[in-house]
Amino acid sequence: MRLLAAMSGGVDSAVAAALAVDAGHDVTGVHLALSPDRQTLRSGARGCCSVEDAHDARRVADELGIPFYVWDLADRFREDVVDDFVAEYAAGRTPNPCLRCNEKIKFTAVLDRARALGFDAVVTGHHARLADGELRRSVDAAKDQSYVLGVLTPEQLAAAMFPLGGMTKDRVREIAAGRGFAVATKADSHDICFIPDGDTRGFLARKLGSRPGPVVDAATGETVGEHEGTYGFTVGQRRGLGVSVGDQQPRYVLGIEPVTRTVTIGTADLAGVGEISTAAATWTAAVPELPFRAQVQLRAHGAAVPCMVTASGGGGLVIRLDEAQRGIAAGQSAVLYAPDPEQGDLVLGQATVETTREREEAVRP
Repeated sequence: MRLLAAMSGGVDSAVAAALAVDAGHDVTGVHLALSPDRQTLRSGARGCCSVEDAHDARRVADELGIPFYVWDLADRFREDVVDDFVAEYAAGRTPNPCLRCNEKIKFTAVLDRARALGFDAVVTGHHARLADGELRRSVDAAKDQSYVLGVLTPEQLAAAMFPLGGMTKDRVREIAAGRGFAVATKADSHDICFIPDGDTRGFLARKLGSRPGPVVDAATGETVGEHEGTYGFTVGQRRGLGVSVGDQQPRYVLGIEPVTRTVTIGTADLAGVGEISTAAATWTAAVPELPFRAQVQLRAHGAAVPCMVTASGGGGLVIRLDEAQRGIAAGQSAVLYAPDPEQGDLVLGQATVETTREREEAVRP
C-alpha cells in the first residue's frame, strides 16, 4: 500500500512510520506545520509542532530512507481548532481541541489531500486499535487515545492505520531505542499544543479580554465573588475559584452563563449529573438500534460508566447514567463504548454534550 505517515516529531509517530516501512509499504512522511510562527514554540515546550519537532521528524524519515515533506496547515488549524476553541469557551462551553484536530485536520484535511495525491491510507502514532474496521481501545490503558478518535466515521477509519494500538508505550520506546532514534527518550507532549506554557486562562484572556461578572453560590443565591471572564472556568472545577464561602465546604463550578457572565458554584451534593442531552451523534460503524445499553466516557482520561442511550430530536441522544457523575460540561464529547466486559473496548460513536440534568438516584433501566 502507498501510505502517508503523519510524523509529529515524537516517538509514537516515528515508530508508527517505521513499522509501516517494515511491513513493506511505500511510505512517505509528512509533518504538519500548524502554527503561523513556529519559532515561538521552543525546545522544552509541553505542546508540539515546533521547528525542533519538524527537525526531529525529518531525521527519523532520513534514517528510514523515506521521502519527507512539511505541509503548512496553519490557516486551517487556526480556523477549525483554535478559533473554535476560543468561541466555545466564550459561549460557556468546554471543548476538546485534540478531538477537533483529529476530526478536522488529521482525518479530514490531511486525509483528503492524501487521497488526492494517490495515497491509500494515513498512518499515525495514536494509541488505539483497528480490528476488522472497528475502532477499539489500545492495549495500554494508560495511553489509550480512542476517546479523541471517537468522532471518526467508518469511511475515515477505513483509510487509517494505528500500528501502536497493540503495544505498550514502554515497548514503543524500546523499538525506537533499538533503531537508534534520538526521539526514543523524548518526553510526551502534554496540554494543548497551541498553548505550550499550559496557561489556558491566560491564553483566553489575551484572546477575549476582560469580561467581569459575578460568582454566585447556588445554595443562597448570593454573590460571593467576582471574576474577569467566564472563560476562566469549566463545570466541575474546584480549584482557582477565587472565592471564600463562610462554611468552608469545597465548592465546585455548577454552571456558566456567558450572557449574564455568571459563574454558579455549589457544594458536592449539587454537582452530580445523571442525564445528558447531546447534539447529533456520529458513529464509528453501523448506527446502533436505539435504545441500547453502553458505557460512556466523558473525559479524555476519565473512566467509562454504564448508561442507557435513547434518541432525542435531530439525531441527538439522551444518555442516562447509572451513577451520577461530576464535572460534565457542555461542549465535552460523550464517547460511547460497548457495554459488555468482553467487547467493552469497542468504540460505538460519540456526541457533543449540550445540556445536563441532575438525578437524585442512580438509574438502572
